[in-house]
Amino acid sequence: MPPTLRDLTHSFARIGLLSFGGPAAQIALMHRVLVEERRWLTEKDYLSALSFCMLLPGPEAMQLATWCGWRLHGTLGGVVAGTLFVLPGALIVLALSAVYAAWGDLPVMQALFLGVQAAVIAIVIEALLRVSKKALRRPTAWAIAALAFLGLFAFNLPFPLVILLAGLWGLVSAQAAPDRDVDAAPPGAARTLPTLLLWGAIWLVPLGALWLYGGILFDIGWFFSKLAVLTFGGAYAVLAWMTQEVVQGFGWLTTTQMMAGLGLAETTPGPLILVNEFVGFMAGYGAGGWGLAVMGAVVALWMTFIPCFLWIFVAAPYLARITADPRLAGALSAIMAAVVGVIANLSLWFTLHLLFGQIGQAQFGPLSLLWPDVKSLNLPALGLALLSALLLLRFHRPLWQVLAISACASGAISLI
Repeated sequence: MPPTLRDLTHSFARIGLLSFGGPAAQIALMHRVLVEERRWLTEKDYLSALSFCMLLPGPEAMQLATWCGWRLHGTLGGVVAGTLFVLPGALIVLALSAVYAAWGDLPVMQALFLGVQAAVIAIVIEALLRVSKKALRRPTAWAIAALAFLGLFAFNLPFPLVILLAGLWGLVSAQAAPDRDVDAAPPGAARTLPTLLLWGAIWLVPLGALWLYGGILFDIGWFFSKLAVLTFGGAYAVLAWMTQEVVQGFGWLTTTQMMAGLGLAETTPGPLILVNEFVGFMAGYGAGGWGLAVMGAVVALWMTFIPCFLWIFVAAPYLARITADPRLAGALSAIMAAVVGVIANLSLWFTLHLLFGQIGQAQFGPLSLLWPDVKSLNLPALGLALLSALLLLRFHRPLWQVLAISACASGAISLI
């Protein structure tokens, strides 16, 4: 028997408050509540929906929550489930962003955030190892990952181009024949088109209004709208590109601030892509103070998560046919392999900027490589990064403990 809207709301409010630990932990939590405890969904349906959400751009755990709500209580259920999955973390990130904007320049806060940034290095490396185990199972996948890393780190290829090329290769190289035993007939265009127009308008009409208004809010909205269609493989896949754009392109944040924002997002429930909210907040704060900061955070959230509702409500009725298409599965596999190279580039990028005070650019023909000044090595940061890696990778401590211990150790070092 399907749940009432009240029961659905209660369950997803609980999930939203407890969804710490990244997408793997969040997906496991939803499985336990919805499949094992409540028995509202079958194992087969849940795993099929998970595969479907991995084909879509955006945070797969949030989209899986939206699909579950949609399956159990229609569009309203999807909106409730997706919103409650994100809302608790969004409120916490908003509060932490305000704290960072107000007191982040104080020496004691800078010391604490150095520890957070050092822990971020270990967290990204753990994500690299975790994704590698799933994505690199064939020699072709290893080759795609290596080429993606070289394209980004050595040749400065645009991130969207790397993902596009990987997806196209997977699409054309898929070998298996489509599954003809698909028993679910998809809805016609008469049902799909109104949904597409409605949610497309909810997403893009505010962006059009911001374009008329102009200024930094439109820049934030336009940037995160582009990001919403490129976030394949999770937040880590786009962080390096996003960091380069917001630091070097727009000048909204420094690399240090970006790493601090990532650390803050890691400590909250909900998807890691909530770091977008921190970026929007800091961009608005730098341009016009507190009011513009809150508006920037809201715009970043809107342009990041409204497309997720669009993808789910438009594509969910076609789930059976989408998950049975080997070409889409091949494209996803190739993209996931490329994401390993993307995260490896992110790991190296963050590590160099944390450990070295001065980084130059070495040019060798078409190659363009980051070249750190060895004399500018930050020994406390190196020690904190090694401590975080030991806690996370060797002793498997929870993320919040690693972040807290590294921050406290950094504060103690600054006092000494």
